Amino acid sequence: MTSRVPVLLSSSSVFPEPTAAAFQLAAALGYDGVEVMVWTDAVSQDAGALRGLAAHYGVPVLSVHAPCLLVTQRVWSPDPWERLRKAAELAESLEAPTVVVHPPFTWQRDYARGFADGMAEIGRRHGGLRFAVENMYPVRMAGRQFVPYLPGWDPTDTGYDAYTLDLSHCAASHTDALAMADRMADRLAHVHLGDGTGEGRDEHLVPGRGNQPCAELLSSLAGRGFTGSVAVEVATRGAKSRAVREADLRAALEFARQHLAAPSPVDA
Repeated sequence: MTSRVPVLLSSSSVFPEPTAAAFQLAAALGYDGVEVMVWTDAVSQDAGALRGLAAHYGVPVLSVHAPCLLVTQRVWSPDPWERLRKAAELAESLEAPTVVVHPPFTWQRDYARGFADGMAEIGRRHGGLRFAVENMYPVRMAGRQFVPYLPGWDPTDTGYDAYTLDLSHCAASHTDALAMADRMADRLAHVHLGDGTGEGRDEHLVPGRGNQPCAELLSSLAGRGFTGSVAVEVATRGAKSRAVREADLRAALEFARQHLAAPSPVDA
């Protein structure tokens, strides 16, 4: 049975398997849809191929993650605005309501300088989409910390029309995810569900296997008036077999459904 809040499988959760495997696994396990991470896999960039997969497996694409990673800086174009425009066109073609966006990297100074205004403008041009800016985290190396994003890793410091809340990133930044959700308020449009231990790195554990308030956050969404979707974004690249990967993704889906259906303490 489909939950009130759709639970999506991020195609990044099946890596190193290709994008097509996300549709196969989402259908087999009973996810409500797929979040497509646009990356170097040509299928992830191709609206026709993605429509074909969605139709074949009966699983819609309900969010598109724009190519914002270090490894995707040349996907479609070296121009970050062009990449974002193409992600918007892809989402519209697939009738996916959400585009996930990262803040600019520190070396993208021109992009960063106009980012807030540019996000507002692209939102006006593509009025049917929500461009949900994601919380990131500082990077810790050799006992030192630096922030690779401008104007920072926390998008609520600047303020945008919509946000993606990533719980694994909250762990890596030592941030209270519930407090961040409070700051995002009614602009919280999308959730990346993964867990972490707070050891200062981005772990994307299966929810319930770290120490983040994943259950509490999910059960609070109804009381927050949340109308978006929850995408399972967990790392399974260390899985020893397809069966292990499938078991992890099934456990993540069951966790999400269980806690989305549970009332928060305030509502109980």
